[in-house]
Amino acid sequence: MLSLTPAPRASHTPPRGDFQVQLDTETPTLLVGGHRLQIEALGIFGPRRQFGIVLTGYTQEPAPAATAPERPEDYLTDLLLSPEHRRATYQLVDTWGLLICKRVRSCHPSYRDVRGRSSRGRLSQSEYYHHDGCTSPTKPRVVEIRCPYQTVDRHIATAIAPFQAVVSAMIRHGIDLLGIAPDLRPWQRRIDARDALSGDELDRAQGLITRAVRRELTAEAGREFFRQIDELAGAYRQPWEMGESRLISNAHPNLPPDKTMQHRRAYLAAHLRGSANGKLVKRWPAEELE
Repeated sequence: MLSLTPAPRASHTPPRGDFQVQLDTETPTLLVGGHRLQIEALGIFGPRRQFGIVLTGYTQEPAPAATAPERPEDYLTDLLLSPEHRRATYQLVDTWGLLICKRVRSCHPSYRDVRGRSSRGRLSQSEYYHHDGCTSPTKPRVVEIRCPYQTVDRHIATAIAPFQAVVSAMIRHGIDLLGIAPDLRPWQRRIDARDALSGDELDRAQGLITRAVRRELTAEAGREFFRQIDELAGAYRQPWEMGESRLISNAHPNLPPDKTMQHRRAYLAAHLRGSANGKLVKRWPAEELE
């Protein structure tokens, strides 16, 4: 069970669109058309715990009248991402950085398996913090990662954190650990001066540190390095639940770097080969469901 602290009620401005987040009741709800979805938590990660919204499905309200709309079983694909509501859902992801939908029953054909394997000898590309589509000319606005219902539990975590916080943590921790301190100190001085870095500048600094991690650290030392980054950046890395989807604000041309997220495949303990592990699937809903 998660230990969560909701965001202060007075500080939240509901996003524009089809949604209204009600924070003045004991059981906050998200209104979507004629339906009410239960909000479990607001503000669960980030340096100041200002990011993240968690939904757990429909509220336990009295049986609807005959004229009420039918509840789709898959409340993510068939309600939140339906043509009439998906734009507002993307705005919700933009606002909170991460939208978690629990207890979702979905076998939609748009999902594809998450690829990427890790070994004890070296880190895979997915173990470094990254945006989805980082090798493509255009990155997807939102990436959804899902743990479908299956017989084997998912033991490997997924760490999610704000892009700017990740790179700032990598610079500070990299100076202490890596042999490239002279290259990193100008970046640290800019961070200390609260000089906002552009997305391209954050990419350059992150690439410099990533190459040094590959070159100077063993695989397990690299994993420990990124566990420290998780802590410093306030990453969300709770265990996966069956039927859980995480919609991550991946890249948006109109959002500043401190409002978009990066994610990584995260081993929270030493990596042991051969242990059974449940699979994840993913999709890019803003591009693949249009």
